[in-house]
Amino acid sequence: MSMPTNGPASEQISNIRETLLMMASLADRNLALAMRALVERDEKIAAAVEAEDSQLDQLEINVDELVINHMATHAPVATDCRFMLVASKISSNLERIGDSAVTIVRRSLELNREPLLKPLIDIPRMAKIAESMLRDGITALIDNKPELAQEIIRRDKEVDAINKQLARELTSFMLEDPGTITRAMNLTLVARALERIADHCKNIAEEVYYLYHAVDIRHDRK
Repeated sequence: MSMPTNGPASEQISNIRETLLMMASLADRNLALAMRALVERDEKIAAAVEAEDSQLDQLEINVDELVINHMATHAPVATDCRFMLVASKISSNLERIGDSAVTIVRRSLELNREPLLKPLIDIPRMAKIAESMLRDGITALIDNKPELAQEIIRRDKEVDAINKQLARELTSFMLEDPGTITRAMNLTLVARALERIADHCKNIAEEVYYLYHAVDIRHDRK
């Protein structure tokens, strides 16, 4: 059994799971498209990401409605209660990943107005790690692999380190040449959006761990 079920309520739980999978697929697609819009300087792709964000917003609402309906019409056991709580939190994090993808495309539109400040190396690295965190987090959820969650959490530190290094580099650009400030600030905001996406992926991993082990590791410093 890949997810907790409770007799007649299993269909509702299945609907919640399928909606989460749809959200995860959209969030993953929007992040990938946002990076293409940035790297390829493609305004049409950027527009597509903004247009699809509303779908994630609606799916988050759908998950919450399904959770509330299930809790109101059933007497769920402890495992199902945890799943309801985790599903709502994961949907919220997926919606915020979509919001951050929109931030990236909006900054990319600003960046397209001027020549490229520097080769895009660190930002695509951050995105690649974040994408792997998202996909593995959903795999951990669906395939009952909480051990993946701990490895995902460790990857978040890699993204944080790259973000800090890039922030220092972009600050140097701004100090040395005020003409680079707008571009450097936009790149800083893109990196910050990717750092937040990685944080949301870490949050998803922590929720998966809680779902299967009933242990809250959100504030575990080990």
